[in-house]
Amino acid sequence: MHAFDVLGDPVRRRILELLADGEQAAGEIGAVIQAEFGISQPAVSQHLRVLRDNGFTTVRAAGTRRLYAVDATPLREVDAWLERYRRFWSQRLDALETEIARGRRARR
Repeated sequence: MHAFDVLGDPVRRRILELLADGEQAAGEIGAVIQAEFGISQPAVSQHLRVLRDNGFTTVRAAGTRRLYAVDATPLREVDAWLERYRRFWSQRLDALETEIARGRRARR
């Protein structure tokens, strides 16, 4: 599965957002996802499996718990692919920064 296919799903993107704050147990992730998306625990487990199988997360056992964490490797590949397109928004952000600076100077 291609990285953008994995990231194209809002549930999987949300799981990665949760994991960006640090390692979490599958049950904790499941509770949040079930509440936000109204899907079953087995469906959450399937999304976790897709993320794990495609290298976006790592999992380790801690007793009976499964702790998930982000693996940045596929995200670096996405970042590298996006590099070609950054010029489309970087110029606009640079222009915005210039206008903000002008506004600050004008207020002084």
